[in-house]
Amino acid sequence: MSTAWSSSSPAPHRDDEQRLRELGYQPVLARRMGGFGNFAISFSVISILSGCMTLYGFGLDTGGPAVMMWGWAGVGLFVLCVGLALAEVTSAYPTSGALYYMADRLGGRTWGWYTGWLNLLGLLGAIAGIDYGAALFTGALFNLQWGFDPTPESTMLIFVCILLLHAALNLFGVRLVSVLNSVSVWWHLAGVAIIVGALAIVPSHHQSPEFVFTEFVNDTGWSNPLYVTAIGLLLAQYTFSGYDASAHLSEETSNASVYAARGIVRAIWVSWVAGFVLLAGLTFAIQDYAGTQGSATGVPPAQILIDALGTGGATAMLLIVIVAQLFCGNAEVAAASRMVFAFSRDGALPGSRLWQRVSSRTQTPVHAVWLSVAVACVLALPSLYSETAYGAVTAINVIGITPAYAIPIFLRLRAGDRFQPGPWNLGRWSKPVGWIAVVWVAVVTVLFCLPQSSPVTADSMNYASIALAVVLLLATIWWFVARRSYNTPSAYGSAREQAEIAEGIV
Repeated sequence: MSTAWSSSSPAPHRDDEQRLRELGYQPVLARRMGGFGNFAISFSVISILSGCMTLYGFGLDTGGPAVMMWGWAGVGLFVLCVGLALAEVTSAYPTSGALYYMADRLGGRTWGWYTGWLNLLGLLGAIAGIDYGAALFTGALFNLQWGFDPTPESTMLIFVCILLLHAALNLFGVRLVSVLNSVSVWWHLAGVAIIVGALAIVPSHHQSPEFVFTEFVNDTGWSNPLYVTAIGLLLAQYTFSGYDASAHLSEETSNASVYAARGIVRAIWVSWVAGFVLLAGLTFAIQDYAGTQGSATGVPPAQILIDALGTGGATAMLLIVIVAQLFCGNAEVAAASRMVFAFSRDGALPGSRLWQRVSSRTQTPVHAVWLSVAVACVLALPSLYSETAYGAVTAINVIGITPAYAIPIFLRLRAGDRFQPGPWNLGRWSKPVGWIAVVWVAVVTVLFCLPQSSPVTADSMNYASIALAVVLLLATIWWFVARRSYNTPSAYGSAREQAEIAEGIV
């Protein structure tokens, strides 16, 4: 891998703006994020204290400790390959549009269009999934502290309050977002150390290494252990998503061709290591497996903490987790809103002229922020009526965003020597790593669509395949309406383009 710029030189900022103009866009967003801040936003979106904790109960049923631990190690390696391949393309095309812009440049308008809609659906579904998960954990905390009954209605109210908080924080500008994400990194790492340390020291009983690394549990209703193991891999794959946030914030990052690419890779491997430690700490501390699965809190990790640390200790640990989840949701709103802004800038969304507007005071896409949280709220509303709905929201996230990662990687491989790599690249490893990434994404996309429990009913059905079909259908319908307005510019500089950009700054 190579990098052409020194991070201490003032030249990269000027080069960033020039490179963006070469890609067709006049800079309008504030470039106030450094390399650590760019890494921090992807690390915050991956959020092991959100994904691992929220999906831990899923892992207890689908293979148990053995699949959780070894699955995390194996999936993390494949996801790192995806991240490396995506980082290489990001270095060549550092724009807020990220995946869809890469696909458009490497494969044409139609590839860009469908990649954009998949990516957008995944990002908006991620906001809903992350913030609703934070609302569930907040309800569990209130239950422990005050005997609060977390009904669907009260959980939805907490969820809406969290969305409003994240909208407000994002409206202050990217500098605050960057600071919060930087704090988030240390909060996550310290939080994992505190939780694992407490679970290692306080309880008098721990599970054996044999239990943690070899115990297989199947409570899915399916009889085939290989099928159950494959489904169990999704705990890790669900968690390892959202690292494209570094690419979406590239127009607000200095030395973006290097730092956005590096941010993707670093976020994955740091999460990989820290997540393994967290899962091991939780699993060693299980006191009652069945009791953990059927916890009255509705959150199995909370039951582990209660059994191991007592109510007071569990409350403190849950507070650490909830704050981490809030950091995660805030970072996801930032990433999704930049995608809305970029997709609108290229005329792909209904009402594009409104969503691309940027505040002259904060240089933030204000309307895009509000649209992102509003759609996330709508996606989560069915949770008022069905427990299955939250799983459907999670499915919307992963089934949208994961295939979108592979498309620009595949198109880069197809382009061969026509692809001009950026300063951060894989060199001779580009093709083998890229093909591993594409094949892995194809495999897990199939896994995402498989039924996860038997018998398959309306409540237990996996709605990922339906979500994928719906978004592709809607994208196809809208293509025939908006295909004349959708276009990524080949170069910036005409008088008409300057006037259009000026209209977007309010």
